[in-house]
Amino acid sequence: MTSISRRGTLLAGVALLAACTTGTGSGGTGSGGTPPRSTFVTVDGLHFRRNGAPYRYVGANIWYGAWLGAQTAYGDRARLTRELDRLQALGVRNLRLLGSAELSPLKNSITPGFRGRSATYNDDLLKGLDWTLAEMAKRDMTAVIYLTNFWEWSGGMMTYLSWVNGGRFINMNDPTHPWPEFPDWNAAFYANAQAQAMYRDYIRAVVKRTNSVTGVAYATDPTIMAWQLANEPRPGGSNAVAAANLPNFYRWVDETARYIKTLDPHHLVSTGSEGLKGSIEREDIVLAAHRPASIDYLTTHIWPNNWSWMDPGNLAGTYDAGAAKVAGYIDAHIRMANTLGKPLVIEEFGYPRDGRDAFDPSITTAYKDRFYRQIYAAIEANAKAGGPLAGSNFWAWNGEARTPHADHRFQRGDLGYMGDPPHEPQGWYGVFDSDAGTQGVIRRHAAVMKGL
Repeated sequence: MTSISRRGTLLAGVALLAACTTGTGSGGTGSGGTPPRSTFVTVDGLHFRRNGAPYRYVGANIWYGAWLGAQTAYGDRARLTRELDRLQALGVRNLRLLGSAELSPLKNSITPGFRGRSATYNDDLLKGLDWTLAEMAKRDMTAVIYLTNFWEWSGGMMTYLSWVNGGRFINMNDPTHPWPEFPDWNAAFYANAQAQAMYRDYIRAVVKRTNSVTGVAYATDPTIMAWQLANEPRPGGSNAVAAANLPNFYRWVDETARYIKTLDPHHLVSTGSEGLKGSIEREDIVLAAHRPASIDYLTTHIWPNNWSWMDPGNLAGTYDAGAAKVAGYIDAHIRMANTLGKPLVIEEFGYPRDGRDAFDPSITTAYKDRFYRQIYAAIEANAKAGGPLAGSNFWAWNGEARTPHADHRFQRGDLGYMGDPPHEPQGWYGVFDSDAGTQGVIRRHAAVMKGL
């Protein structure tokens, strides 16, 4: 206890000093045009800064960090320590973490959750998040924490709506409610006052939390890079519903981001948006959602197989055409970031193993590695040119986890958490600890970014 208290006091002192030097998360320049020195990640025009220097990073998604970090039967701190060591060895400097999960009636949603309908939150999972952040701090990693989910696999917006509408909901991929009924239904979340009040209560509890391991308040912890409104928020699924809902969506983005900043003026805030694919393919929606001063940087996600740009059953015949669309998608988001004068992060990008229904770690990753190289090459070129592309987070880190099921499907009670969330085949997109080729691509990119 004594050593933990000393460490917590030291970290608290560092965090408070950082707070004094930054003002707000999007802090600008100091006297004479010199950017302020801060242990927080800040924004300086098109770029991130930290400790007085440009901050560019190679990152990963590891949504399940808090679950492994929990000191419970479902937790595994020893494994999380090993995974963080592996990621650090690859040069990964930033982790995108799930900081919420609503206990849900939705099919394929994870349990346990951070919260149910009541305002009594799961202290075990919150302490798991504490522990994860404390271990990341030891490795000089930063975190992006998203505070709800548009999709069903962690409860998300549909669950909030079910709590205030008498228990009504629809499941994603329910054939009686075909696409785009699920995202269109979710669009009601942005204007539902009861759901928003519950959501804000949870935001306040997390953002104002003090880490039980370090004793450092989250709001003054430079280990946190940014708070994120949600994972992949969309104004709707169909063009008509999304367009009609835009005023509510824009209001929700700006007002929620400003609310977070009233609780914590030191950290960045981002939307968690996919970009064009989450904005019915309209650049004006992306620009309007990211224009408020309360939003510090742009995000985009890239899923060429999910979007049918490539056919996993015929990669040899479809890869090149898909890669051209990927290049155009990246260029479009660079252009929008330049228009807004804000940094850009490709915070999700994913690709399956070679072949259709290829989930086992023994299956090769030649096309996956090629896709990662394309993403990384675009980031390196833009960063070298002084552009807004500042970092990326691949989806996702599976590490040493292996599914015990022949059908590669997650079953409730499974404890071998992977980057592939429970609604997806286990092994579909994640990077295993045995994927030497993919890890080599990540490691080489990290070396380039470090040298910039």
